[in-house]
Amino acid sequence: MKKLGRDTRLRWLGHSAFEVVSPAGKVLLFDPWLENPKAPPGTPDTIHRVDVILPTHAHFDHLGETVELGMKFQPQVPCIFELHVYLQRKGLLHTLPMNKGGNQTVAEGLGVTMVGADHSAGVLEDTFTLGAVYGGEPAGFVVEMENGFRVYHAGDTNVFGDMKLIGELYRPDVALLPIGGLFTMGPREAALAVRLLGVRHVVPMHYGTFPPLAGTPEELMQECAGQDVEVLALSPGEVLE
Repeated sequence: MKKLGRDTRLRWLGHSAFEVVSPAGKVLLFDPWLENPKAPPGTPDTIHRVDVILPTHAHFDHLGETVELGMKFQPQVPCIFELHVYLQRKGLLHTLPMNKGGNQTVAEGLGVTMVGADHSAGVLEDTFTLGAVYGGEPAGFVVEMENGFRVYHAGDTNVFGDMKLIGELYRPDVALLPIGGLFTMGPREAALAVRLLGVRHVVPMHYGTFPPLAGTPEELMQECAGQDVEVLALSPGEVLE
């Protein structure tokens, strides 16, 4: 267990999936693909409460089990408007539509702000007849806990200049950044993202799930040499407290 402080617990579930427990005990899931190849065996059985699900975009490896978990736990689901429409049609009752630059309070005390991401976002459903269906644009989230601690989940993205604005406006305490390459930024680009954000703590994600996602935390550490940043490389299932 690694320690960060501020009474927030963060567990990496492999790929881009994270469970976050707020200081008041609220449970959030980012991009809940719980049966990804990097997830610890039996991960779905370790989820006993979900208050909020935050899907960054509609690709299968990020939307994951949002529908199943939504039906089981009835959480609030802040998401981009088009994904809200899709999930409502799937039977979810508590989606909260929003768009980039918007913010709202969820679960009685958690602040959620949607920010930009540089990626794509089609829903891959019934691909034989429909192909990829538009699922709104990709996004990231900055979540402010009850005590002011802020977690930034970048979603799938390349580095982009407006990360500097995310840092200036929302000042995340920890950033969850993809580093695998090919479908997102790799370590070199992620190191620039760290500089733009001005963040002091980084948790790498979206790497090693499949062979093409070849970026590593060690490469990120090398690229960040000289920066005042701590790269917190978690093992799947490990908790950052």
